[in-house]
Amino acid sequence: MRKRCIIFICFVLLFNIIGCSFVYAKESIDVNAKGVVLMEMTSKRVLYQKNAHVKLPMASTTKIMTALLALEHGKLTDVVTVPAEASGVEGSSIWLSAGEKHTLEDLLYGLMLSSGNDAAATIAIHIGGSVEGFAELMNKKAKEIGAVDTNFVTPHGLHDENHYTTAYDLALISSVAMENPDFAKIVSTRNKTIPWEGSKWDRALRNKNKIIWQYDGGNGIKTGYTSNAGRCLVSAANKENMQLIGVVLNCPDMFEDSKKMLTYGFDTYDMTKVYNKDDSLGRVQVEGAVVPDVEFIADISVEMPLTDEEKSTVHTEVNINQNLEAPITVGQEIGEVNIFVGGSMIATAKLKSTQNAVKNSLKYNIMKIINRWMEGIQ
Repeated sequence: MRKRCIIFICFVLLFNIIGCSFVYAKESIDVNAKGVVLMEMTSKRVLYQKNAHVKLPMASTTKIMTALLALEHGKLTDVVTVPAEASGVEGSSIWLSAGEKHTLEDLLYGLMLSSGNDAAATIAIHIGGSVEGFAELMNKKAKEIGAVDTNFVTPHGLHDENHYTTAYDLALISSVAMENPDFAKIVSTRNKTIPWEGSKWDRALRNKNKIIWQYDGGNGIKTGYTSNAGRCLVSAANKENMQLIGVVLNCPDMFEDSKKMLTYGFDTYDMTKVYNKDDSLGRVQVEGAVVPDVEFIADISVEMPLTDEEKSTVHTEVNINQNLEAPITVGQEIGEVNIFVGGSMIATAKLKSTQNAVKNSLKYNIMKIINRWMEGIQ
C-alpha cells in the first residue's frame, strides 16, 4: 500500500493554461506611472504590471483601507460624534464641525465620494480610539491580506515618510475591499446627499472618480493626490463576469491611462473555469480500510482570467498526505491540488474526502457478524 500518492492529472478541456499568474501576456500598452498593477479580483492574478513592488506614497487611496476597517469593525447605523481633532483637518474636506453627529454610513460616503480627510479622522478615532490606534489596525489588516510592503500612519493619506504602499499591495487591499458588498455599493455611487447639522442645506456629495462616470462597467473605487504622491487612482470595472482592479501611483494622466489598462485587460483575458468545487478529482486507496478507496474533491472552485494563447492544456498535480490510513471521514482533508501555468503554480486547493472509510478492525468484523446474526433472527 502506498504511503504517499502523487497523481498527475491533465484535463484536456476547451481551455488550457500555459505561463503562470506571475507571467504576463505581451504588454501592448504603456502606462505612464511610477507603479502599476492590473489585477483580477477573485483569482488575484496580475494581468499587467510595472514597478509593482516599489514602495510609493498613495495619498487618499489610503481611504480604501479606512473604509474597509470601518465596515468590519463598525455598523452603518452607528451614530458618530465628530471629535475636535477631526474638524479642520487640512486638505479635502466635507466641512465637519466638532460635536456634529453622523451615522457611520454617511461618513463613509463623505470619505469615499468627496475624499473628506475630516471624515477619515472621525472614523479612525471612532473605530480605533485614536489615529495612532487606528493605524495599528490598518497595518494589522494589511499583513493579514498579504500587503507586506505597506505601512500606514494616517487614515487619510496626507504625506508622511513612513506612510507608503506598492501598486501590488494596494491592488490586493482593494480586491479584498471590493468583495465587501457595502464597500462596493458606496464606491460605485455617483451622487449622495447627507445631512449638514446646523445648516439649512444638506451636503451634496459627488464622486470624484471619473471611471464610474465615463467607463463602461466602471464600478469603483478611489482617487488620490498630494504633491509628494502625485496623481493616484484605484479603478475598477466589471464585464462578462470579470472584475478588474487597476492601480496607478504617481500617474499624470491617471483616468485615461486607467481606462486604457482596463480595456487591455478585458480585450486580452476571459474568465475561465478550471474546475468546480464539487467536481471529482479522482480516488485514492486508504490503508487498512473496509472500502478499497475513497473519492476526493477540492474545497474551492478555481476560475481565472486566461488569454487565448493560454487555452491549451491544464496541468494539475494532486498530492495525497503521507500515511493515509483508516479511519477517514467525510470532509476530512487528505491532501491538496496544485494548478500550474507552465512550470509555475498559480493556485492551490485543499482536497477533502467525499466518503467514510471505516477501519477494517477486529471490532468492526465482530460487529458485522453480530448485525448479520440479528438480521437473520428477525
